[in-house]
Amino acid sequence: MSDALEHEPRIARGQHPLISADDISKLVDDFYADIRVHPVLGPIFNTRLDGKWPEHLAKLNAFWRSVLLTTGEYVGRPVPAHNNIEELESRNFAEWLHLFDQHIERIFEPEAQAIIKEKARRIARSLWFARFGTPFNNPPQW
Repeated sequence: MSDALEHEPRIARGQHPLISADDISKLVDDFYADIRVHPVLGPIFNTRLDGKWPEHLAKLNAFWRSVLLTTGEYVGRPVPAHNNIEELESRNFAEWLHLFDQHIERIFEPEAQAIIKEKARRIARSLWFARFGTPFNNPPQW
């Protein structure tokens, strides 16, 4: 079993009534289907995940359930994984967020959209700082 799925999900605390595990799965699955064909982001992901998409989607679903439903089921190290992507550029974070926002807006009610977008931006900022941050620069305003 992969590291990301080692722990059984615990009962989520602080769940939002407008965010469900099923909706998170729809978000992740639909979003990454679009990522695969995206002209810029697709090659970055497809190069690494050819033949591994099912496992990666399971990990991403666990990640987003942990973030949005506080299930605690995700175990992983996203910073080193993203830092190992040589061709990853600062602008790719904005592209990722733009596409993610479109999917959030299709699936969730406005109140839930705001929560998910804020969390996505906080995660993107953390990953951006780990990759591109110095004492002299700040992340883009997304």
